[in-house]
Amino acid sequence: MRGRHADVRPIPTSAGRREWIALGVLALPTLLLALDLNVLYLALPQLTADLAPDAAQLLWIMDIYGFMIAGFLVTMGTLGDRIGRRRLLMIGAAVFGVASVVAAYSTSAEMLIGTRAVLGVAGATLMPSTLSLISDMFRDPQQRTTAISVWMSCFMIGAIIGPLVGGALLEHFWWGSGFLVGVPVMVLLLVSSPALLPEHRDPRAGSLDFVSVGLSLLTVLPLIWAVKEVAQDGLGAPTVLAAATGAIAGVAFVRRQRRLDHPLLDLRLFADRGFSGALGIMFVGGGTIGGIALLFAQYVQLVQGLSPLRAGLWMLPYAGTMLVGAMLAPHLVRRWGPARVVAGGMAVAAVGYAVLSQVSAVGDPKLAVTGLAIVYLGFGPAAVLGTDLIVGAAPPERAGSASAISETSTELGVAVGVALLGSLGTAIYRGEMTGAAELDLPSPAHHAVTESLAGAAAVAAELPVETGTEVLTVARAAFTDGFNTAAAVSAAAAVVLIVLSSTVLRRIGAGGGRGPDGTSAPASR
Repeated sequence: MRGRHADVRPIPTSAGRREWIALGVLALPTLLLALDLNVLYLALPQLTADLAPDAAQLLWIMDIYGFMIAGFLVTMGTLGDRIGRRRLLMIGAAVFGVASVVAAYSTSAEMLIGTRAVLGVAGATLMPSTLSLISDMFRDPQQRTTAISVWMSCFMIGAIIGPLVGGALLEHFWWGSGFLVGVPVMVLLLVSSPALLPEHRDPRAGSLDFVSVGLSLLTVLPLIWAVKEVAQDGLGAPTVLAAATGAIAGVAFVRRQRRLDHPLLDLRLFADRGFSGALGIMFVGGGTIGGIALLFAQYVQLVQGLSPLRAGLWMLPYAGTMLVGAMLAPHLVRRWGPARVVAGGMAVAAVGYAVLSQVSAVGDPKLAVTGLAIVYLGFGPAAVLGTDLIVGAAPPERAGSASAISETSTELGVAVGVALLGSLGTAIYRGEMTGAAELDLPSPAHHAVTESLAGAAAVAAELPVETGTEVLTVARAAFTDGFNTAAAVSAAAAVVLIVLSSTVLRRIGAGGGRGPDGTSAPASR
């Protein structure tokens, strides 16, 4: 007689051909998510002309997807542990495919915002499901590290080909064509999953606690919104209220998890030294990467004067170096162990940040591109091994929850990094733009010039050539000084991560600290 878990297949300790083929299927959503985001950036001008969103709607079109992913990651990771990770992946893929079609044919900004929200919820099922299934299929620590390296490399491949695919589509079709790229990928995933992917769930898991789900959303969403608002508009009453709401909900969430027999988030995972240490490294490392990448994008467009497409092409080298770093990680860790490889990667990243702290407002962007490429080369192994340590530290029945925590940590880190480094750069820009007071500008124009480099560029375009050039020269120099300072702070943070990884990860062996049977792996010495 078929029982409740009759479809759960035993997983061999060493992965075979079937598992490696299945890895290709699991990597598809990762590639798609990176490609989809790049296509949307390129489609913004056409989209804006067609749907005519106001400024607030345009921000929601961009941000709602990330908000929903960050808010639902923990819930979806735990839900996969309960109902089955393959099942959740297939449900998410089906919803993502349908929502992509609806988004492509949206007739209003409100309709596109709604479908982007649905895409975010569906996207929150894909990352933890794929990562936890990798943990299920690749129980051998070295094989798992290689599999996670391939999985993460596909994200970088998506970032590399995104501008090329997006540019080709938008040159021949309408803006909605970018959303349709995901449909055949999701169809392939739905067709191949039943034959290639094992099902796995925690047989001892209880029912989903909806109060915990609500508290997790009330924790993550206000905090993410608050840090984004600080980066854009500075600290104000709404951001303080949102941050306080998130903090209070977070305390209530933690207390509830400690009382439940089957919590949404198992707090015992944080007692593992490798798990907590890797989370901290991913949070801080992701934060510096996120903040510097944002400032770099503005630097190449507003300081160097490149078009969005040319700026996107200048970003390809750093995606390529991170791909190289990620693929090298499995080979390096076998020889040197996680602590030395992560610390070495952070040392390389620190050198890259130091290079970025020396770029100037004149000349070409080659030095900045070189610096960022070095940063991503160093961060590639750390990203792979950090993810591997987090997943490897969790027992198999909690792999979905651990995967979700890993993704949430990175999302929060990027948001906080963008807010802090973005605010630092803005503060330095505004402080130095007092030099613009010597220019004979009317009050509204002077306010726009001192507010942001984008505002200065807009004002300069309306001024006589000589005056506009003077305004733009001062503004670009001020922005570059802020970029330099943010890079120097990031270099200092990378040095802290060198110390952290060298100490916290010192006794953790290759493969994330656990062997095929779930016990602790031998420590590297």
